[in-house]
Amino acid sequence: MTGAGAAAVRHYDRAIDELLRFRAEVDAESGAALAESPDFPMGNVLAAYLGLLTTEVEDARTARVRFEAFLRRIDATSLLPRERAHVAAVRVLFGGDYLTCGELLAGIAAEHPRDALALAAGHQIDFFTGDARMLRDRIGGALNAWHEDDRHFGHLLGMYAFGLEEAGHYDRSEEVGLRAVELDPRDVWGIHAVVHTYEMQGRFGEGLRYLDARMGDWSTGTFFNVHSWWHYCLYALESGDERRVLAIYDAVLADGQSCMELLDAAALLWRLHLEGSEQPERWRVLAEAWPPRMGEPFYAFNDMHAVMSYVGAGRITEAERLITGREAYVARPRPGVTNHAMTLRVGLPVCRAIVAFGRGDYEAVVELLHPIRHRVGEFGGSHAQRDAVQRTLLEAALRAGRRDVARVLVSERISVRPCSPYNWLKQASLADAIGDGAAAAVARTRARELAAGGGRIAGSPG
Repeated sequence: MTGAGAAAVRHYDRAIDELLRFRAEVDAESGAALAESPDFPMGNVLAAYLGLLTTEVEDARTARVRFEAFLRRIDATSLLPRERAHVAAVRVLFGGDYLTCGELLAGIAAEHPRDALALAAGHQIDFFTGDARMLRDRIGGALNAWHEDDRHFGHLLGMYAFGLEEAGHYDRSEEVGLRAVELDPRDVWGIHAVVHTYEMQGRFGEGLRYLDARMGDWSTGTFFNVHSWWHYCLYALESGDERRVLAIYDAVLADGQSCMELLDAAALLWRLHLEGSEQPERWRVLAEAWPPRMGEPFYAFNDMHAVMSYVGAGRITEAERLITGREAYVARPRPGVTNHAMTLRVGLPVCRAIVAFGRGDYEAVVELLHPIRHRVGEFGGSHAQRDAVQRTLLEAALRAGRRDVARVLVSERISVRPCSPYNWLKQASLADAIGDGAAAAVARTRARELAAGGGRIAGSPG
């Protein structure tokens, strides 16, 4: 690395350590590195990634101003090849091109597979673009350059486990994730990967026990506290424990300080809303937190959760105003801007569907969501997060009397996760709709047994 004194390098190294652990201290260490050596190229690159990957407009704007000032102060031709490659990746990311940035970071990792920053930043890019294959292979392609006794080998495994889970390799993701947590019990991304695996398999009882046993390792001290509690609530919802969900919401999620935390709150309340549990005061407070962050288009996945909040709070006009602004945004071609394509292909149809659901126009929800249900991953997030969209479609199909669509959706869900009480309750609702009371009773009984057994029916094998 060029342009850095010994103290700056020490702070940079600590910053990378904190980044991989998702701890807030990464900002302080990054700032300390630049205070020691203001024109330290990799220090400026790290600060830029930190500002850009929060999905907060103001963070990105501030990071861009600082990075451009850095570029004006230096002779870019004097940078080492890897430093130049990182600068190029940052530049395209400032331009809104997540996909090209991901490709450039993959190129860096191919040549320098032990570049933890390239791997971590690329991993986040893959998450924001919903690219399950790259979430898996970006890290998997670098692992053979790392060793068990490397300080951050476990954190690489944690990232890899999440990629395996998103790509559907659940047995392997559990194995790798548990190994990551064994190497570092406070590896919140590794814990998160295991939790996702249990969610995808419907093992909610096991998930609750896993999180309960490790609460001291994941519940405080990182950027991921709120999101981990959100996962805890998903398990509790599956078990039918709404009281516990709302208690956790009020204690942890209700005071979100970032887009990531606000979207967790919205996604949780929306699941309750779909099941007829109205929370007007909680929605009101949440809806008031979004407008300062929605002034300009930045990340379509955030737009969806803002619209959920407005609709939940009964502020339909505000939701429609946001949608109108995004329609104007996509009307103008923006080559290379990833969010433009996300908004046009997925974000706007989903937001319109949420408003239609709020208006009780369930047929419109089906017409909007059914054609895109297999490509909602294009606007980022995880399978667990995007399930809010799939649940909205299913609930709308049931309420609209679209039994053909509802049957397919329920069958798909039960075939993948036969241990989910939610899926069997939807089977019961469908049976009720076609007048099959006996089948509805059987489905509800199965749902109750699964809820009581944590995803397993007493006496069943496994």
